[in-house]
Amino acid sequence: MQKQEAITIIENTFSAAFDEANFTLFVKNLLNDLDTTKYNHYAGNLIKDAYRKHVKQYKRIGKYTDPNGDAMDVLIVEVTDQYHLDHARTSLRNFVITHLDSFEKDYALVAFYSHSDGGADWRFSFVKLEYKTKVNEGKIKQEKELTPAKRYSFLVGEHEKAHTAKKQLLPLLENIYNNPTIEELEGAFSIEAVTDEFFEQYKTLFVSLTEQF
Repeated sequence: MQKQEAITIIENTFSAAFDEANFTLFVKNLLNDLDTTKYNHYAGNLIKDAYRKHVKQYKRIGKYTDPNGDAMDVLIVEVTDQYHLDHARTSLRNFVITHLDSFEKDYALVAFYSHSDGGADWRFSFVKLEYKTKVNEGKIKQEKELTPAKRYSFLVGEHEKAHTAKKQLLPLLENIYNNPTIEELEGAFSIEAVTDEFFEQYKTLFVSLTEQF
């Protein structure tokens, strides 16, 4: 994809209120072989009791299998109000975990939004279940563990510049010849890489200013 076209898609998606059509277009271009026949819509009694306080409805808009054979679901989750985007992160993560358990997957790309603010500020998240091995009385057992959400979530929308999200996702969107691996998607969401780059830029600026005095 031409860079300017990719930039336009990213701007329309992440510099505006949440729009399902724009988000779906972005995802289809990001994940070239997204299987949209795996669409499901869940609301009302289809939402488990434990999460109805936080989740109004959600959609599974597709399934993606990367070049290594790892499968991932793409979800759109409408939370009950804007407050829960910032103050119910653990519950929302657990909600996604429950979905992944049901569909026997370890990864999800998720858009969280609320109609209470017209979807103005929303979150785009990469959720990953990790496995750690525990030895208990001589028996080896694997347990699922969710990676820290702070490292895997972008706050985007009308009131957010979302520079980090745009910069990190642009290279993947431009590459239409290769499907991204789960590892590459995770890397795009990794705040550590962005933080390292920030400190390198800060260091360069500091040295430059020091040399002037």
